[in-house]
Amino acid sequence: MNFAQLLNQLPGAVAQGLIWGVMAIGVYITFRILDIADLTVDGSIATGGAVAAILITQGVHPWLAALIAFLAGMAAGAVTGVFHTVMGIPAILAGILTQLALYSVNLRIQGIGTDLGSRANVPLSINKYKNMLVSLRNVGSFTLENPIWLMLLITAVLIGLMYWFFGTEYGCGLRAVGANPQMARAQGINTNSGKLTGLMISNGIVAFCGALMAQYQGFSDVSMGRGAIVIGLAAVIIGEVIFGKLFRNFALKLLAVSIGAIIYYLVIQIVLWLGLNTDDLKLLTALVVALFLAAPHWKTQVRIRRTKGGEKL
Repeated sequence: MNFAQLLNQLPGAVAQGLIWGVMAIGVYITFRILDIADLTVDGSIATGGAVAAILITQGVHPWLAALIAFLAGMAAGAVTGVFHTVMGIPAILAGILTQLALYSVNLRIQGIGTDLGSRANVPLSINKYKNMLVSLRNVGSFTLENPIWLMLLITAVLIGLMYWFFGTEYGCGLRAVGANPQMARAQGINTNSGKLTGLMISNGIVAFCGALMAQYQGFSDVSMGRGAIVIGLAAVIIGEVIFGKLFRNFALKLLAVSIGAIIYYLVIQIVLWLGLNTDDLKLLTALVVALFLAAPHWKTQVRIRRTKGGEKL
């Protein structure tokens, strides 16, 4: 095992962690703030990548392509919201339905204006286009073109915007919808509207992450979002378990989520360096998430046992 090889791969893991950290912030909005298990994520991140990639191939600036991808993600979140709030479908099933539909939508998007035709499931390369916001090719450089610097800036701006928004009267209402829907309704808050808005914001951020990821890796793939929700949950849980007692402020909680994504990818990179078969990567991810999800429960059980032991004495 070459330790120098691991050191060379760590900047790429940090950059990838920062990109997925953006997606994890979107997952945090639904999972923690709205208390909704939204599975739209696996589809909306691919939608963001597909929209950005096809726009870039048509000459649209990467920044504008990413912003349009954000709007496309909001539309996907709105569909899930309508399924849940208007049609009364449970949130988890609504997300699955939207995710399923988005696969066909993403195929349609990647087939627009290309010569792929019926082969729209083939990855759409944008590697030859210049001026990408973030690019894997520059991850080893020490210049401003290194994607880590821009991702740090994007993460800071996103956390600042979310901190400001959820500190407004409307944002506090959204937090109340997730914390106690009955009390929120008693205070005159439209909980259905709040859930719809939250799902739109969350999936917009997720799709924006998809646009960044497509530019970073140099291609868009309709399957690029497979397992994304698990990675997002891993980042959220890792951040909460490690920094939960230190970071009490809402902005710091979002920062912990982003750091959680970086830690996740660093761990994955180290495990791969140790010789793990890449075919077992999804299994490792599931085990990591399961362990971190179980950690709070185990801590509670240990505390209860210690308390009972003290009472007996």
